[in-house]
Amino acid sequence: MKKILIIEDEKSIAELERDYLEINSYSVDIEYSGDSGLRRAKNGEYDLIILDLMLPKVDGFEICKQIRLESNIPILMVSARKEDIDKVRGLGLGADDYIIKPFSPGELVARVKAHLARYDRLIGDKKEKKEEIRIRGIYIDKLSRRVFLNDDEIMFTTKEFDLLSFLAEHPNRVFSKNEIFERIWGVDSLGDIATVTVHIGKLREKLEVNPARPQYIETVWGVGYRFKL
Repeated sequence: MKKILIIEDEKSIAELERDYLEINSYSVDIEYSGDSGLRRAKNGEYDLIILDLMLPKVDGFEICKQIRLESNIPILMVSARKEDIDKVRGLGLGADDYIIKPFSPGELVARVKAHLARYDRLIGDKKEKKEEIRIRGIYIDKLSRRVFLNDDEIMFTTKEFDLLSFLAEHPNRVFSKNEIFERIWGVDSLGDIATVTVHIGKLREKLEVNPARPQYIETVWGVGYRFKL
């Protein structure tokens, strides 16, 4: 099920949007202020964000700018302001669409579906070509299963390579230990999630200048791990 985040300070509008999206089988979360919405957008795993322009504490322009530093997921900006300069600015910051209030819930759902479908096609095309990964001095060749750090080859075990490749393929996305264990070792594998911590430590020993202050694989306390861009 696709997950959508609505950042909207008008409760009645946010709830109406949520109701129509849930009817169409989407999972929806709502945040009513800009600062909490930005935190949720950065820490959650969403497929699309519906973003109001005029928000308390942090406006939609700044939220869009911050999200685009970490993610390319679709952002639909909504506003009662009709000025072209706002639309141009929003799209210039990376919003995928700009919808002027009032709009029909049916139009919103149609646009959500269209942008999700387009994004899925884009990601699908990229995945087909993603046999090589290059991030800040790290080069991963998935076909030959070789890893280089600043042109020096680093040797990894099978599971270490699988774990590194998985995290690097999803930069800035946070995965819990349970999610990582299921993806790399399989839900029916023997062992427990403690092996995830052990393998993360081994990756850091081989990649990080100072494993105690990692620059690549970051611990998000209480949540899990992510590979930083």
